Amino acid sequence: MRPHYLTSLFSPRNVAVVGASDTPGSIGQAVFANLLAGNFQGKLFPVNLNHKVVGGIPAVPSVRLIDAAVDMAVVCTAIRTLPAIIKDCGKKGIKAVLLAKEFSDSEQLEREILNESVSIARHYGIRVLGPNVLGLMRPVAGFNATNYTSKVRPGNMALVSQSSALCTAMLDWADSKGIGFSSVISVGEALDVDFGEILDYLVADNFTQGILLHVHHIHHARRFMSALRAAARTKPVVVIKSGRYQDDVTGVTHSSNLIESGDVFDAALSRAGVLRVSSIAQLFTAAKVLAANFRVGGKRLAIVTNGIGPGVLAADSAYTNGVELARLSDSTMELLNNALPRNWSHGNPIDLIGDASPVRFRTAVKACIDDPNVDGVLVIFTPQAGTDHLTTAQLMIGLQRESSKPMFLSWLGDAKVSESRDLFSKAKCAHFRAPEYGIEVFRNLASYHHNQQLLLQTPSPLEGKREAPDLSRARAAIAGAMAEGRTVLSERESKEVLAAFRIPVNPTLLARTEDEAVALAEQIHYPVVLKIDSPDIIYKSDVGGVELNISNEATLRAAFRGILERAHQAMPEARIDGISVQPMRKRRFAREVMVGVTHDSSFGPVITFGAGGIAVEVMHDRALSLPPLNKYLVGSMIRKTRIGQLLGAFKNLPAVDMDELVDVLLHVSEMVCELPELREMDINPLVADEKGVIALDARIIVEPLKPDVKRYGHMAIMPYPMHMVRSATLNDGMAVTIRPVRPEDAEMQQEFVRTLSDESRYNRYMSSIKQLSQTMLVRFTQLDYDREMALAMTCETEKGEEQQAVARFITDPDNEGCEFALEVADKWQGKGIGYILMNALFDAAREQGLKVMRGEVLAGNKGMLKLMHKLGFTVETHPEDRALTIVTKIL
Repeated sequence: MRPHYLTSLFSPRNVAVVGASDTPGSIGQAVFANLLAGNFQGKLFPVNLNHKVVGGIPAVPSVRLIDAAVDMAVVCTAIRTLPAIIKDCGKKGIKAVLLAKEFSDSEQLEREILNESVSIARHYGIRVLGPNVLGLMRPVAGFNATNYTSKVRPGNMALVSQSSALCTAMLDWADSKGIGFSSVISVGEALDVDFGEILDYLVADNFTQGILLHVHHIHHARRFMSALRAAARTKPVVVIKSGRYQDDVTGVTHSSNLIESGDVFDAALSRAGVLRVSSIAQLFTAAKVLAANFRVGGKRLAIVTNGIGPGVLAADSAYTNGVELARLSDSTMELLNNALPRNWSHGNPIDLIGDASPVRFRTAVKACIDDPNVDGVLVIFTPQAGTDHLTTAQLMIGLQRESSKPMFLSWLGDAKVSESRDLFSKAKCAHFRAPEYGIEVFRNLASYHHNQQLLLQTPSPLEGKREAPDLSRARAAIAGAMAEGRTVLSERESKEVLAAFRIPVNPTLLARTEDEAVALAEQIHYPVVLKIDSPDIIYKSDVGGVELNISNEATLRAAFRGILERAHQAMPEARIDGISVQPMRKRRFAREVMVGVTHDSSFGPVITFGAGGIAVEVMHDRALSLPPLNKYLVGSMIRKTRIGQLLGAFKNLPAVDMDELVDVLLHVSEMVCELPELREMDINPLVADEKGVIALDARIIVEPLKPDVKRYGHMAIMPYPMHMVRSATLNDGMAVTIRPVRPEDAEMQQEFVRTLSDESRYNRYMSSIKQLSQTMLVRFTQLDYDREMALAMTCETEKGEEQQAVARFITDPDNEGCEFALEVADKWQGKGIGYILMNALFDAAREQGLKVMRGEVLAGNKGMLKLMHKLGFTVETHPEDRALTIVTKIL
């Protein structure tokens, strides 16, 4: 693999500092002094128009006069000089520029100069970090290209911040806590290099074990999500966001009015497998705990204490933080009843009574650790007469070493228990001065575990096992409205689209006169419902446009006239097409829910679920998720809502048909994937009971498609490319399947590598590995299908599905080329597999819009080189290593 394309920015060898100065108080002086003082191992070249020596080093007036190759230029001069400086950098062959000076973002002239500078940089292939940045630090390499004057310790966490001011506050806080960094990157306005590309680099950076991210706004949601998901698969990522209530989601439907942009951002981070926190203290605490490899398997907490007061307060804190108190198993309760005093609390929190000995603590904590209903244990010690804080602490440390479940230790007090706290610190145990902090960390670990499970989900745009939607029928309904210049579909048109996606709907018939309404009511049988039909009236109830439970002709005629009068009075300009007549659905045990779609300016379509009916905005009970969805994600959404708790058997109510309800949400996900013109939607109410579900009302908002949008380009998360699954036949007539790799293929992939011969493993990985590391396994099976692809060829055997070969590519940053790899199991070689699989990979790359595919092949791998010639690759000797060849194909 070639070095990362941002290596010249983050790991430069030779650096030019344009505007380097000896003038006290100047940016050029501060940045250059930091670089000199940081023990940077590369060479520094000051550039100054007026001085021949800066900081004791000979200076030149232009980067073009430097007599050595330069990887990076740090620019500290006024904005008016930028275009000329970047042009000089381009002619010098410099590939990275850091704008280490803040500029005004309000002056039109400065904005034009910045845009011109970035345009010049793109012409020369230069990557620009900034403007309005604190700068860039690599403490592990002694590189400090910032004007930050305080010390920054080296460490294994990377800090990426959009705000220079917040970045300095974080650094000051971290120094006081003894926290160090592998990198500190101030992004600023990110006119060029953005979050996504920085995350890509940090994923591959061996010095970085965890990533801290401060975000204010996102420029490229798809790239951001792709990089975030890739990073979260191998390293813990913790995010803090400013501006939660800015840029709220706007729209006309309930689904849009019920959510804020911060809610959407939370949903996006959850799907990315990262953790969001709300304060700087939480950011670093969560990162330290995750980097130390503390993990939980759920959100059920047991509290063990020798003081009921602190235990109850901790339980209250757990409730506030959404942490579930574990329900101890019968066997655990029996053990505790036998081992503890008779007056113990007999529940969770577990009060051991004030005089609890170290052994009593150990017995109770060990019982909780062994309980399958417990995911973590909070131990609260209060120094009372007869207690031994130090021995108890030693026993807890021993237990933590034996257990995979995390323990959170809180020894209350100060001087009396200080020795125990020192012991916890040396043993690297999670300990806290107050139990509330431990509960907060446990909640974050539980959220992280939940989000990691969401990250593993790779739903298809269409569920192949169910009846496919009638796409032409749905698109015809939308096209009909657009042809009239309308973006709001009527209830009838909206239900037509729903029905095309196999969502049960209440039939809707249009009547333009009273007599037509009477005839339709007799046709579908009383009782019926009348509703105003107007593209201009979104909320029919607001204008008195709905009449329910009409049981005879006289009542129907009166209701028909009343609806028209009220609608004309409330909205005299509204176009009224007539009044719809629908069957009155009476369901004794029905629950009303709402399913909707809204659109976020950054992350695109968002699916919502919650309580339905006319009080939906008052109840504010909803959950949301980014599409595509599968059953796991739908179940997670439903469980987050209060109405979700009422869908099971409840008092005299039988459980609703959950399979049917889940199916509706899956069909809505299909709609969002396949209809990029769908902007907003409400299905409200969607009635659910033990007999099934039915949509009683619906409204869809659409917008014209943007030109040249790639398939699923309107979504922040690329669906599993189900359309690439195909059948093929080998030369010997054997039937095989070619399909994109999924996360659940990990064990099959590992077995595939284990069965390769030493020669095949060396040809593919250029090493003698026997099996893939966990990091490599995750990287190879958890894919972002928007920028990489891995196609497996499999066959069915007596033991199940077996992988015969895999071909993959990773897209270059320019989105025009890609690098590929191919491996075929030894026992399946010679059957034409490589040729068939590579042609499928070509098709996948062309679909992505890629133009060039390249790879590296060992010069001694004659079989692979023969295949490359057959496939039309050009073959050249590697310019730096004659043991390698570079193969290239124009797609």
